[in-house]
Amino acid sequence: MNLLSVEGISKAFGDRVLFKTLSFGISKGQKVALIAKNGTGKTSILKILAKIDTPDQGEVNFRKGIRVSFLQQEPNLNSNISIEATILSSDNETLKIISTYEKALENPEDIKAYQKAFEAMDLNDAWDFETKYKQVLSKLKLNDLKLKVGTLSGGQKKRLALSKALLEKPDFLILDEPTNHLDMEMIEWLETYFIKEKITLLMVTHDRYFLERVCNEIIELDEGKLYDYKGSYSYYLEKRSLRMAQEDTEAHKTKRHFTKELEWMRRQPKARTTKSKSRIDDFKVIKEKAMQRRNEHRVQLEINMERLGSKMIEMHNVSKAYGHTTILKNFEYNFQRNDRIGIIGKNGTGKSSFLNLLTDSIEPDSGKIIRGETLKFGYYTQSGIIIKKGQKVIEVIQDFGEFIPLKKGRKISAQQLLERFLFDRKKQYDFVEKLSGGERKRLYLCTILIQNPNFLILDEPTNDLDIITLNILESFLLDFPGCLIVVSHDRYFMDKIVDHLFVFKGNGIIEDFPGNYSDFRAYEEENQLIDSSSNIKHKKTWKDKDESKLGLTFEEQKLFKKLGQEIESLEKDKKNFQTRFVEEELIADEIKKLSIILRQLEVNLELKTDQWLELSLKK
Repeated sequence: MNLLSVEGISKAFGDRVLFKTLSFGISKGQKVALIAKNGTGKTSILKILAKIDTPDQGEVNFRKGIRVSFLQQEPNLNSNISIEATILSSDNETLKIISTYEKALENPEDIKAYQKAFEAMDLNDAWDFETKYKQVLSKLKLNDLKLKVGTLSGGQKKRLALSKALLEKPDFLILDEPTNHLDMEMIEWLETYFIKEKITLLMVTHDRYFLERVCNEIIELDEGKLYDYKGSYSYYLEKRSLRMAQEDTEAHKTKRHFTKELEWMRRQPKARTTKSKSRIDDFKVIKEKAMQRRNEHRVQLEINMERLGSKMIEMHNVSKAYGHTTILKNFEYNFQRNDRIGIIGKNGTGKSSFLNLLTDSIEPDSGKIIRGETLKFGYYTQSGIIIKKGQKVIEVIQDFGEFIPLKKGRKISAQQLLERFLFDRKKQYDFVEKLSGGERKRLYLCTILIQNPNFLILDEPTNDLDIITLNILESFLLDFPGCLIVVSHDRYFMDKIVDHLFVFKGNGIIEDFPGNYSDFRAYEEENQLIDSSSNIKHKKTWKDKDESKLGLTFEEQKLFKKLGQEIESLEKDKKNFQTRFVEEELIADEIKKLSIILRQLEVNLELKTDQWLELSLKK
């Protein structure tokens, strides 16, 4: 069943053409990723599909009656209401069903309306909506539901908008960079959610593992044309490579044909026969094809860092705390040339503070940090580049440096560096304010690299960068001879670039793990298997846990067991009363009485469940 049909859409801003006459369709159940370079209109396409923007020409048609949700990169939320109110005020089908049911309760005489509302509640699993939205918000680390949206960080707002989109249970979900501002635990939860849910997706994301595990189709916008790949990200890479090889072969043949035809044209045939005129017209087409150049560059640099001394940074018994929160505790490490370190850990475990200690932005409480005399930092932060009005792309780079010195006296100029990061000569003379968000991040990256640092720190460098740029950055970093530290939630990027991890556990504990992120996950899963097999060996599961070891008092143990029995009994009563509503023919007074009893049961059940959970967590 086709849910979306896009016919010949085009979009331009002034003289800048983003795309022309694009057509594609998406069927029910497909999970599709749109891949393209930054600045070629990915976000514009998504906004057109979501009816936020309109194409200059062409049509977008969704199947009649389907629900569509859109997660934007910069969500538009009401700043004056709370997190919970944002969820409850959304255009959510389940909330409409609950509202209809509550109105039916207020008018018990209309038995047909009540019956219909009750059946809709059952059909849409609306009884447990509150539990569901609290679970989703909890998974995305939005636990204080009373917080006003205006007080949230950009990342929290993005996660709230994502929660809102998921809870709307749309038939078709459009996502613009859904994994931005999510930690690895959240990303893996979202992956599992999308794999299990029968939902149709169209997304733009730079997270290649996410693409591989979630998407079953890739649409690539390349040099103004759409290419469709019915398969995973790895399938797309394989088939794209074959397509590129074929295009290279065809381009080589076209150039040879062009050279031959050019010789013929230079002889300027005197007789302008119909045949020769036709050949002249064909020559124009051949010339156009021959002049087409694929704007891709392989970055293979032998960067000259002869000034780099033997000493980088030494950390001796370094400790840091803010009040009662310990960030670092007696940390020891001697950073070496060619170190490639990835940093992972939950938010609030001290990753940013650690980087600030390294770069001398903050002082340790105790211990020593010794820095080499030739040390030169390059620090890519999440804040991005500061735009000066009227400044051109090339001028931004030249403010930081004119070239990077290479070995054997060679060098790469600012212009050449920009070209390697997909800013062609024409683009280099564009005003910076005309760049897309991803292009600005790419430019910011170039300003860091042109300074030729020998100690490079990248804090979430993959956010808002397209996959093509990420491949270029990875190639550059693989040639980088200095010390490299990467903080990233992009697992694919981490696997390719780093060879060991600092795992921030919290409470000042940092583990040095020898391997990349996939190695770490495999290690963690193996440990979990060992733990679970150990439990099997002792013939005990979590259900058989001895309450006397929970740290509960004798009275609390008795209450814990009693609550478990009462919860089980209340759940049975609730189910029985719900069955009576469906199966029995009730008069209005009976419906009213049963509704009051059922509400009281639900309140009781919630209170006792909260008590039971509180005791179960006490140790």
